[in-house]
Amino acid sequence: MSASGQQPGIFPSQRPEAREPRSLVPWIVAGLVIVAAVVGLIISARHPAPANPGGAYLAPAAPYAAKLSITNLQMSQAGSMVGGQNTYLDGQITNQGDKTVTGITVQVGFWGFTKQLVGKPTMPLALIRTREPYVDTEPVSADPILPGQSRQFRLIFDSVPQDWNQNYPEIRMIQVTTH
Repeated sequence: MSASGQQPGIFPSQRPEAREPRSLVPWIVAGLVIVAAVVGLIISARHPAPANPGGAYLAPAAPYAAKLSITNLQMSQAGSMVGGQNTYLDGQITNQGDKTVTGITVQVGFWGFTKQLVGKPTMPLALIRTREPYVDTEPVSADPILPGQSRQFRLIFDSVPQDWNQNYPEIRMIQVTTH
């Protein structure tokens, strides 16, 4: 035992030393990083990504498309042989220009409930060749549309976007072949 009445330990007793003051710089930097991350999340939440990864707009119309008019649109659906459901968009196209149309490619814009483009399939416009005993289609090149003529057409969709608003889609003629 020592003179102070304490038993000597394995380690000699140490006097408490004065602590060195800690720098606040790391805490300030960490706080700024957190604030920047929160602001980034808020900004990205206010500007949601487009519903369609391919872009929010349809392709521009072909120059001759202004001379082609689409009227009498009708939509229908029917079950397919594989258990799915096909959606049909029928209409009439009229060549009001001075050239013979031999091919048309359309992009069909399906709009969602939030007024965003939710689908935009691109396909050739198919003319209706016969209706009995079933509707049969052919490419425009098989029966070109002369100036002043009208033809019935059909677009067939194997699937449509689930969040489509069920209104008639926008049909844009993005490529028109003439001679």
